[in-house]
Amino acid sequence: MEKKMILDGNAVAASVKESLKERITLLAQAGITPCLATILVGDDPSSETYVRMKGNACEKLGIISKRIHLPKETTTEELLETITGLNEDENVHGILLQHPVPEQIDERKAFETIAIEKDVDGVTSLGYGQTAFGFGVYPSCTPAAILEIMDFYNIDASGKHAVVVGRSPILGKPVSALLLNRNATVTTCHSYTTNLEQFVKQADIVVAAVGKPNFIQGAWIKEGAVVLDAGYNKGNIGDADYESCAEKASAITPVPGGVGPVTISMLLKHTVIAAEKGMSKKTSTL
Repeated sequence: MEKKMILDGNAVAASVKESLKERITLLAQAGITPCLATILVGDDPSSETYVRMKGNACEKLGIISKRIHLPKETTTEELLETITGLNEDENVHGILLQHPVPEQIDERKAFETIAIEKDVDGVTSLGYGQTAFGFGVYPSCTPAAILEIMDFYNIDASGKHAVVVGRSPILGKPVSALLLNRNATVTTCHSYTTNLEQFVKQADIVVAAVGKPNFIQGAWIKEGAVVLDAGYNKGNIGDADYESCAEKASAITPVPGGVGPVTISMLLKHTVIAAEKGMSKKTSTL
């Protein structure tokens, strides 16, 4: 029996960050420091933690973290005004609006206000469309992380049957499109899928993105399949039941330490790319 491969997200993230150091140095020589603006509306403790983690990751790499914390009473119009100001700020290269926002805010309208060239978190409908068509620069960070892990471990999607369990606009749908663009045959399942277990049993690649702890069971996994668990639930639990799935899979991501660390590294990578594009634009206008 072949040795099982644990897909170590921390190793992948470290590799991505290392590859960015020289690029950040080159930007510095041109007088540019990549800058990610993060917007947090309200006082959700989990959101505060996520924003702080992203900010710390930026600063460790030499990327400026511009943190904007708005009160929970903020209106849609006030948030749009903040985003528009960041769009117009040449020193800001990426904008991240932390989800969720308070209920009085039109979140989709806020996302759509982010300029496409600064949509480093892949949340606009235009960015999603470009990703689906195969020329998107900044796919949503978790789908991008899944592909980064596959590349790092030389997991080829071409000709494989990939089953994605989940259809959210920033995870299930875009990762389905990305895998399709890599010549996988993709089945996207969701809460209305009947006989879900039978679909998963056919998969060479399983992407767990349903948002339910330990939902995907080992009995559903085909022998030798690759399991990529994008779930992160209370108690550091993924969407796939790790122990039972690991018995059948040839490769599997742990939770924590799998897709999560790579997702943050993709945000950093996209911010650096945005800064490089900004530098190219400046150079071309001189």
